[in-house]
Amino acid sequence: LVGTGLVSVAAIAGHDGSIWANTAGFNVTADEVKKLLAGFADPGPLRASGLFIAGEKYLVLKADDRSIYGKKGTGGVVTVKTGQSILIGIYNEKIQPGQCANVVEKLADYLIESSY
Repeated sequence: LVGTGLVSVAAIAGHDGSIWANTAGFNVTADEVKKLLAGFADPGPLRASGLFIAGEKYLVLKADDRSIYGKKGTGGVVTVKTGQSILIGIYNEKIQPGQCANVVEKLADYLIESSY
């Protein structure tokens, strides 16, 4: 994800909250992953109180059973749920939100096709 230059930092987590892979220094907690996972089924609490990723609060812009997008200042977050994992991609002011979303969504499609 980060290698594309269209994602600043990223993580891949299991539905149990365990972190499978992440950018060095990008510390997403198991509790944040579990709240994010719950948000795919019921986005109401995330919309009301915000989405927290690595201790940062994001305003939820889009939330459905596949993707949750959030914004903070000129940056934001793109999260996508697959069968076994959750992809989290953060973008900064130098990256267009749509570019980050495209990269994260395409990797999610690949993982879903590969039964992950």
